[in-house]
Amino acid sequence: MLYHSPPSTPLHILAFAETLQGGGVERALLRMTAGWRERGHRVTLVLGACEGPLAAELPAGIELIELGSPHYPILMRLPGVVRKVDPDVVFCPGNYYTAAAAMIRLRLGRDCPPIIAKVSNALVRHEMWRMVAWGYNRWLRWHPRFLDHVVAMTPAMAREAMAKMALPADRVSVIANPPAERIADAAPIALPDARYIVGVGRLEAQKRWDRLIDALPRLADPEIRLLLLGEGSARAPLEAQVARLGLADRVTMPGHVSDPLPALKHATVAALTSDYEGVPGVVREALSQGTPVVATEASVAVRELIDSPALGTVVPREDGDALVAALDHWLVPGRARPAPRADEGDPVGDYLALFSRLARQRIA
Repeated sequence: MLYHSPPSTPLHILAFAETLQGGGVERALLRMTAGWRERGHRVTLVLGACEGPLAAELPAGIELIELGSPHYPILMRLPGVVRKVDPDVVFCPGNYYTAAAAMIRLRLGRDCPPIIAKVSNALVRHEMWRMVAWGYNRWLRWHPRFLDHVVAMTPAMAREAMAKMALPADRVSVIANPPAERIADAAPIALPDARYIVGVGRLEAQKRWDRLIDALPRLADPEIRLLLLGEGSARAPLEAQVARLGLADRVTMPGHVSDPLPALKHATVAALTSDYEGVPGVVREALSQGTPVVATEASVAVRELIDSPALGTVVPREDGDALVAALDHWLVPGRARPAPRADEGDPVGDYLALFSRLARQRIA
């Protein structure tokens, strides 16, 4: 459900994150805070530490509070900051951060502003051990106690949130992330001088880039290159895998880039090989550039985004043969590419209308 009535008075919105290391959650958060600020609203952004490549992309005009360390203080000190700043609403940018939202509610009680959280990652986690999954599901059932509203980025993710969190429909909205835009002063990316596959995302275990690297020597075209854009703790094992397979001349990992759209536009195909995702922004970004996508079934939203065989192929997470076959299909020379898909709607305005409604309810 969307709320299209714009706020009649400026709002004060507080949002938070640990760092600005370059994940999709933080990239989307900066785009949203920029949009809210451009429309005349006051935005306070609380960070555990203002570190990471996205720090250079902080929007002008927001009020920044840095707690001094990326992890422990964001949980323990955030309630005190919220009490002091007294915003109209608190925005939690992803379900990774909902423990901090719970702490705010616990510490502030009736004085707590409305807390709105976005579902940024899958709520059904097939890769978890049974007991861990049991605890995770119990944790999700606690969310209605401390969240006033949940935002999902697609209808399927909204249904998943209602089911896993036991939330009524009137406490869940569907609002997409603001679309990525070209960054005029972004550093240029050195693109491969041959046809290539592109992967965009953090170099972390969740993303399972090892699957994509394993697929590379099995492809029909031995000249295809792989460009992985992102940074993270899995860099060393991925580099070791590349060396072990003898792929050093075909795989490039230049790290985080502020604007991946040129790399997506010129790629032959984009790939996403994650174990789990929320609504992967890179799929939207690739399709906006007219680039087909091969993706694992990492969330219920993947098939909503790749909703036609003309846009790409969805494969089972653990099926390496299906991944190779799908990539080979899109790598056939002359294969028709999808028409660029434009994002519709006004996510920034929809968020503001939702915030305004919840802030009015608090006053009433």
